Amino acid sequence: VQLVESGGGLVQAGGSLRLSCAATVSGRPLASYGMAWFRQTPGKEREFVAAVSWRAGTTNYADSAKGRFAASRDSAKNTAYLQMNNLQSEDTAVYYCATDRGQSYYVRPPTRQTDYDYWGRGTQVTVSS
Repeated sequence: VQLVESGGGLVQAGGSLRLSCAATVSGRPLASYGMAWFRQTPGKEREFVAAVSWRAGTTNYADSAKGRFAASRDSAKNTAYLQMNNLQSEDTAVYYCATDRGQSYYVRPPTRQTDYDYWGRGTQVTVSS
């Protein structure tokens, strides 16, 4: 499974960005439960931002993302999205998408890094104040 993020960039505080994460799989259907978004700034731990399940579209958000970010997916395209509104300087980070092997069932998308097996290389989001 390969994950490729896109949509990052430079935006002014209060602005919006939409990140995309496309999953490609060789020789078999994508069997994962869902897609998550994490972010990391230099010197800090990678932190959970949001996640969405492929089948039902169930979402889960970090407190910092609630009310401003929206995770969605297009299962037919194996692509997940993170709509980020009202961005603030503290949202500046490298954003990573991640997916799992599809071997576990969750009531809600998990938030731990260890629940995810495949990771993208990240896309930089910079918010200027």
